[in-house]
Amino acid sequence: MIQPKRKSRKTGFSGWYLAGGLIFIFLLIFGPMIYRYSEAFIRSGFSFSAAGQYHNLKNFGVPVPKGYKVYGIDVSHHQGHINWEEVAAMHANDIKIDFAFIKATEGITQQDLRFDRNWRLSKKAGIVRGAYHFYHPSRDAAKQAENFIKKVKLSPGDLPPVLDIEVTNHKYKKEIVEGALEWCRIIEEHYGMKPIIYTGTKYYSTYLADDFGDYPLWIAHYDKARPGISRKFQFWQFTDKATINGVKKGVDMNVFKGDISKLKKMGSE
Repeated sequence: MIQPKRKSRKTGFSGWYLAGGLIFIFLLIFGPMIYRYSEAFIRSGFSFSAAGQYHNLKNFGVPVPKGYKVYGIDVSHHQGHINWEEVAAMHANDIKIDFAFIKATEGITQQDLRFDRNWRLSKKAGIVRGAYHFYHPSRDAAKQAENFIKKVKLSPGDLPPVLDIEVTNHKYKKEIVEGALEWCRIIEEHYGMKPIIYTGTKYYSTYLADDFGDYPLWIAHYDKARPGISRKFQFWQFTDKATINGVKKGVDMNVFKGDISKLKKMGSE
């Protein structure tokens, strides 16, 4: 006997409301965790492209000073996972990245989590590399120098160490100068070369101009005009918003006063 067909059940509006509510509660509880782990997955190097939205750029996204032959960047862990091969391969308006300063240490204990990888792969990509220390005038200068020395081993061709000094930590000029000179003395004695001083134009004029005239200078000045200081500089950081192939986030970009051979002569022997 043929059984009569049963009428199919239809889900009422209350069922949809219940399902929607459950999804909302799930996302509310587990959403932040999913986002955090997916971000970690991407940064670990398993992203579709390490360069993200900055892949195959045709320019640097900012006005670039003319009249220079050598350009470079400086980076730290804030730039995340960097594809150094793409950085080295980028050519935009006949400009390429020849050098990179890489954050190594800060204060007396901090060491940049990305330094080892950036240090190794930038050299492998053929980029002239240098390491910098973010200096705190409120901390012991000798211990800060020791922190840098423990982390950074220079090879022939590497640029001189850099003292990044841009904060006062509520210290007076005399204390700032004495500590910075102590750091430089220890570093020069260990590596056999004068370190480079990195700072802004105002900071240099206010605190350093009287005592650091014989050190190579790397000046930060984000104006189209050249830095208005009374002495010569070797490097000029002209922006912190450049877009570079192989780097996800905006990055500091610099020029060097001289050609590539002069840059390489600054390196350790």
